[in-house]
Amino acid sequence: MKDRFLNVLIYFLTTGLGVFAYVYPLLGTPGSGSTTARQNDLPLMMAVLLALCLLVLIYEIQEWRLNNKLIALLGVLIAMNAILRFFEMALPVFGGFSPVFFLIILTGYVFGGRMGFLMGALTMLVSALITGGVGPWLPNQMFTAGWVGMSAFLVRRIVLWSKIKNPKFELILLALFGLIWGFGYGAITNLWFWPFIAGPQNQSFSSALNLTTTLKNYGVYYLATSSFWDLGRAVGNVVMVTVFGMAALKTLRRFQTRFNFSHHAVDQEGL
Repeated sequence: MKDRFLNVLIYFLTTGLGVFAYVYPLLGTPGSGSTTARQNDLPLMMAVLLALCLLVLIYEIQEWRLNNKLIALLGVLIAMNAILRFFEMALPVFGGFSPVFFLIILTGYVFGGRMGFLMGALTMLVSALITGGVGPWLPNQMFTAGWVGMSAFLVRRIVLWSKIKNPKFELILLALFGLIWGFGYGAITNLWFWPFIAGPQNQSFSSALNLTTTLKNYGVYYLATSSFWDLGRAVGNVVMVTVFGMAALKTLRRFQTRFNFSHHAVDQEGL
């Protein structure tokens, strides 16, 4: 019970700080000039968040009931995703399409939200080290990709609640989930830099604006600059799940059974 409470607390604090990292630049007060100050504070903030994220990952590997084989599987999946991201950057395709979210989503769906979080966050970390994509944006990418994998257990909840035992139904839900996160990932990660860029008045952030106007301005900015790019990621997620989802689910579940990973525990704990 104590371990369970501590585990949930760590994820709650980590997620809370991840959210704070995104809203941090938006907390300025009108006329205070605090946006510039917060922009200067951002590197330190990102360093703290990255250190915290690594601490959580280390804690999970040591404390979570993972056997050695499952840890090895997680390492293999992360390595595969990191290589896929390298090829993605070397051979760019339509828009923001990225094959890495396919395995992040399926890992969280099959093995639970905690392993999904590890899969997403570590994929971004390892792939950034390989591709040279290390920068102040990395912690935000790690948190957001982690949230993609962690939230995938909600799809399993829907499947269990519906009591529809049909693989095609699973794929439809996972494809819809991938479609939503295809846009959601881009919309969230944009927030790390949007407050600091100059642009048209109806697309820019100002500490003098109220919440409604701020959301409206960001919506206009996102539709004008990012939505088409994110369409590539969203469509790519749907295609990957539709084409490769069935085979990937069978493979992951075979490992799940072989490694004696308790499916019941995932269903009971959610995360």
